[in-house]
Amino acid sequence: MVESLIEYIKSKVTITEKDVNLVTSCFAYEEVSPNTSLLKAGNIEQYIYFLKSGIVKGYQSIDGKIVIQHLIAENNFFVSLDSFMTETGSLDFYETITDCKMLKISKADCDYLNKETEFWSILVKKVTNEHLSCKMERVKDFQTLTARERYIKFLNQYPKLALNVSIDNIASFLGMEPQSLSRIRKQIAF
Repeated sequence: MVESLIEYIKSKVTITEKDVNLVTSCFAYEEVSPNTSLLKAGNIEQYIYFLKSGIVKGYQSIDGKIVIQHLIAENNFFVSLDSFMTETGSLDFYETITDCKMLKISKADCDYLNKETEFWSILVKKVTNEHLSCKMERVKDFQTLTARERYIKFLNQYPKLALNVSIDNIASFLGMEPQSLSRIRKQIAF
């Protein structure tokens, strides 16, 4: 069950057979049903997850309104990073949207890989930088693109998410009301 994670790691860094065995021993496999809470705000994040299949959303409740900040598709890592690193309460919620198959690693096992291997800290840095770049691009998109342009970009970048995530969640992720997104969708001819 770890094969997709190993392939993902190999696409980012060089690893040895010993490293593969350590990764295999440190990650636990889990199958999760749709609408399952993985993390609630206020709780301390216990794991870094690698989503093998399915879709997960990350959000915050701001003044009682759900604001989707992450839509995670397969073959991606996700974590409430600040909570995980500082062992403090999270501001984020994470919840499955579909059936999900995932691998997870605890803080203790993460620290163990960091100590026992050369690749782990390099991988974490690369993945963190990629996620930071995506966040920065998203901020730029909010500043420079219209709602329609943001939706078209979303369709092009994440066609699977567009087909499997509710209009309410997509609208929140794109910073618009569901009614606005419905109007935009009607205007776009496929």
